[in-house]
Amino acid sequence: MKGYLTAVLIILTGFNAYTQGKLIDKKATAETKALARNLEKLSRKHILFGHQHATEYGHGWSGDLDRSDVKSVTGSHPAVIGVDFSGLSGRPQVEIEKEKDRLRKIIEQAYNRGGVVTVSWHFINPVSPGGFYWVDTVSKPAVKFIIPGGSFHDGYKSILKTIAELADSCKGNDGKRVPMIFRPFHELDGYWFWWGKNYCTTDEFKSLWRFTVSYLRDTLQVRNFIYAFSPDCTFNSEAEFAERYPGNEWVDMLGFDDYADFGRYGKYNLDSAFARLKIMTGFAKKNHKLAALTETGLESIPDTTWWTGKLMATIRRAKMRLSYVLVWRNDQHSPTHYYAPYPGQVSVNDFLFFYNDPYTLFEKDLKKIYKR
Repeated sequence: MKGYLTAVLIILTGFNAYTQGKLIDKKATAETKALARNLEKLSRKHILFGHQHATEYGHGWSGDLDRSDVKSVTGSHPAVIGVDFSGLSGRPQVEIEKEKDRLRKIIEQAYNRGGVVTVSWHFINPVSPGGFYWVDTVSKPAVKFIIPGGSFHDGYKSILKTIAELADSCKGNDGKRVPMIFRPFHELDGYWFWWGKNYCTTDEFKSLWRFTVSYLRDTLQVRNFIYAFSPDCTFNSEAEFAERYPGNEWVDMLGFDDYADFGRYGKYNLDSAFARLKIMTGFAKKNHKLAALTETGLESIPDTTWWTGKLMATIRRAKMRLSYVLVWRNDQHSPTHYYAPYPGQVSVNDFLFFYNDPYTLFEKDLKKIYKR
């Protein structure tokens, strides 16, 4: 009888780890736990739409108040706003402080409007020139130098302290710290970033991830991060997806970045995208993790039915629980580097169908996402 009643309760409540707020940070803020629970709940019937740097700049503009290209087209900002911690290291301290102030304003504004913030980290190589990309002539394999025992480990801790200071200082009008989906070391299975597969061993990468989480969470007491693990789309099996996975106790959300299957260079492989989504979401379900399509998009969006005919058709092909899908940025200067439509762009009509579909959620659709 007890087992039967438990089963009934599971069915009625939709129980999983997130309905009880079981993030890897047991002391996460109430708002952070509520965000995780609500993302899981919403993913049963919906998906949040996200856009990188959406309110910072767009196609032909920068720094306008309460503007985004998505809002100019639909009347609503994206539900998920992507920001980046790239500017928090590798530059003079006075510039870092200015960047913290700039990011704080963007993050707090998103929270006050009721939106969700996700953070990527194009981490400037801390031990050599080359920036965040790997440059054969100058880059050094920094991972082994910044993990415990490495010669730049203390320097790395100092960088993490800067991140913690910003995270702790981002507070909404309600006085609460702003929850953020923190997604470090993304596309870790690629070769283009210095933390990529070619430049560190599996054990070195796992050590880097575990130390990063532990130091932020346990030493620096950051209580408003949801930690997301997202390789690129190079995997074709669960074993390949999880090759560098640091373990369930170190990750809250799973995802991957996939441009290659969605039309990059004019090539589509939607069956491959679907198969990878099934692998990732299956692994997430088995391990009680949130899931998302953490980056995708088609540069310049020349396909007039890309939003409904390619993206939505793929992610709705099976009942996969995805918290959000995020497309990349709209460059303010480049006439071709953009991934969301702006007024007059050729995919606007299809994007409006995408926007009006009950399956997709934008910022104005979110109701009390930081409340239980």
